[in-house]
Amino acid sequence: MSGTLIFQSIVLGILLGGLYALLAAGLTLYFGVMRVVMIAHSAFLILAAYLAWYFNQQTGLDPLLSLFVTVPLFFLVGVVMQRLLITRLRPATLTMMSVLLTFAIALIIEGMLGYVFTGTQRRINLSYSGASLDLFGARVAVVKLIAFGLAAVSLAALYLLLKKSRFGQALRATIQHKEAAQLTGIDTDRIAGFGFGLGLASAAIGGTALSLDSTIYPSLHWHWIGPLMAIIVVGGLGSVPGAAIAAMVLGLGQSLLQLPLGTTWAQTVFYVALFGTLAFRPQGFFGGRLAQRF
Repeated sequence: MSGTLIFQSIVLGILLGGLYALLAAGLTLYFGVMRVVMIAHSAFLILAAYLAWYFNQQTGLDPLLSLFVTVPLFFLVGVVMQRLLITRLRPATLTMMSVLLTFAIALIIEGMLGYVFTGTQRRINLSYSGASLDLFGARVAVVKLIAFGLAAVSLAALYLLLKKSRFGQALRATIQHKEAAQLTGIDTDRIAGFGFGLGLASAAIGGTALSLDSTIYPSLHWHWIGPLMAIIVVGGLGSVPGAAIAAMVLGLGQSLLQLPLGTTWAQTVFYVALFGTLAFRPQGFFGGRLAQRF
């Protein structure tokens, strides 16, 4: 195993971790704001990927331009979904019932995609799909760099929104202590709706980034939900920075393990990390103090 190969795996692992961080950010927001386990998050990712593919097929334009439509559309869908469905669940059983509700939504989205686009695998072919760059001896596909750049810009924007805006302050207060936030005059129901919309908007961005470098099909979301759930548990449920750090570490670990174990077995790193976290630190590695500081 050469040093060049290991260095290339490290570079690809960092790029993969950045994409994982974006995909997991929305998932941890749902739980942080409302204690909702959003099984359908990865189904919305695949829906966004299909919309990006369809946009490219119909217009011939770059699928990244579809974000001008899908991001506000997904945000609106998230707000409506939270107001019409999630708020109707009883608080005492919210987390458990949210699993069943969002599982059903994931099946509906998968069925709808299969009905409209059939089960045929789809892939976007762009003029730069096969292009690559040399980074200190490592060959990196341009589409992976674009996906990583999109993820980095989106996470930076999300961080600034949560850290610097009044909405972000209200959202963080709702995450940390809902009742105390209500006592300070924050309309936590409205903030929760916007937080849910924000999570789905991140799914639109993540799905579009995913479509640049992946073959998509309706049931692909089941492949993603396991690793994403493992990331937010390891990072600490409700902690966006914790999810980002866990995504980078596990993405890097997966990329390095592909060298001796191959692609299929390397993905077990997520489930080993999940088992270890639940056994020894169920609150996650960044779900306590770091979540409070964020």
